[in-house]
Amino acid sequence: MYGVAEYAATSMPVVSSNGSSSQSRDMLRELSRAAEQSNDLIVVTDRAGIMEYVNPAFENLTGYSRNEAIGKTLLILKSEDQASETFDCMWQTILAGDIFRGTISNRKKNGEIYTVERVISSVRGKDGEITHFISTDHDITERLRLEGELQQARKMDAIGRLAGGVAHDFNNLLMVISAYAELMLDSLAAEHPLRRNVNEIMTASRRAADLTRQLLTFGRKQVQALQLLDLNVIVREISRMLPRLIGEDIELVVVPGENIGCVKADPSQIEQVIMNLAVNARDAMPHGGTLTIETANSHLDDTYIHRRPMVPAGDYVRLAVSDTGQGIAPQHLAHIFEPFYTTKQKGGGTGLGLATVYGIVKQSDGFIWVYSEPGLGATFKVYLPSARKEIAETSTQIFQDSAFPGGCETILLVEDEEAVRRSAVEFLNMNGYIILQACNGKEALQVAREYEGKIDLMITDVVMPHLGGAKLAEQLAAERPEMKVLFVSGYAESTVLRHGPIDIVTQFLQKPFSLKSLAQKIRKVLDFREAAVAVSGKSG
Repeated sequence: MYGVAEYAATSMPVVSSNGSSSQSRDMLRELSRAAEQSNDLIVVTDRAGIMEYVNPAFENLTGYSRNEAIGKTLLILKSEDQASETFDCMWQTILAGDIFRGTISNRKKNGEIYTVERVISSVRGKDGEITHFISTDHDITERLRLEGELQQARKMDAIGRLAGGVAHDFNNLLMVISAYAELMLDSLAAEHPLRRNVNEIMTASRRAADLTRQLLTFGRKQVQALQLLDLNVIVREISRMLPRLIGEDIELVVVPGENIGCVKADPSQIEQVIMNLAVNARDAMPHGGTLTIETANSHLDDTYIHRRPMVPAGDYVRLAVSDTGQGIAPQHLAHIFEPFYTTKQKGGGTGLGLATVYGIVKQSDGFIWVYSEPGLGATFKVYLPSARKEIAETSTQIFQDSAFPGGCETILLVEDEEAVRRSAVEFLNMNGYIILQACNGKEALQVAREYEGKIDLMITDVVMPHLGGAKLAEQLAAERPEMKVLFVSGYAESTVLRHGPIDIVTQFLQKPFSLKSLAQKIRKVLDFREAAVAVSGKSG
């Protein structure tokens, strides 16, 4: 077996500057050490492209031993990912005596694809004719993978920002449509033939509102009600309803991990993650199969982080959802979390299911990866950071739209969208409230200072020109300490919180909301504070 020095001594002409054979031997030894210890792949071929020397780096990366490679051409590494035109250009370049530089996708002995930056130069004999070629390949597979992940992350962030902006504008339009539909429905008799038409408008508005919520979720900007959660409890509860969702021909297997840590997340959002992944798995198994849901503790160490550099090392709780379905083709894997991207037939889905999952996981400071091959099913692995036990739980109360409470208090309504403000004023007047209104923060200050009576509640949009809702509430707090505040906004949570300290759990309502939801939230804010004062007075 030749080393590079022996090969060069027998096959390639080496002439020292002073003709000294001693210096030639020294040069060959240096050449041998450099080639044999190089991290780059070094290959020497004859003029026909037949390999006569390969270094250890070639053997390590390609999986071909020196004996297997020598006597064959570089075509043993050719992959279908590489266009034949590239090789035609390469041969034309090097046969003309020029240096070829290019990026080549090759195939290892085990079938894996790798990518190299290749430089090929020619070696000439004493007569000036080309006798050999020297190819140097620098492996850039890992660099391209990391660049691809970074590019994908940036693209998803950009799409998320766009989705959040569109959702805000769309939410205000939906508010107007749904509010006037509700007002119209309340004015129609039970047997009126137009009630069916109005109900269709309200149903379409709710569906559109669901889409905007999913867009906000994808953009990691949905309002969250965070709690300390045990994923095993969530999985156990939701697995009771999953069989009806996935069908009788799909077997559900639940494998709960032992002593798994808690995670800090919104329980309804985690349920949505599991439901969406289950539906996705069901659609991938039209003829039946097995759906497996697993939980486990997972410590991501430096070895894992080396492969996923965007993931911080630490303790996580892993949720894995696997199916035995059709699998996902490689060309789709990079796009499956993008909104409106779907491989289903027309009418088979909106393309927001996995986008919503992605948004929820990212908003919860987690990570999601998919592993799949065509015909071999798919596994979605969700990693959520383990939460400290001392984090206090945040409880939320879910109100049904069946109740329709009114009142007699005075409310200052501050809303810069005239159509939204007008419909809300009409509705609240119908339900007994005394309404003062303003189109922006500055006007609200003037109205509040000129009104001599008590203002029980101010309902204000957060983001407004001239003076935002948070600053408005702060200025009026000293003048009207008894006045409660309810913030509303169609913007994302991160945008809302940038405008000031706002309790997004008890003092916030996300647009679009129904008028009935507004009525319930008003009573919750007013009555909760009064109840708290009453309890405090009794205990004193």
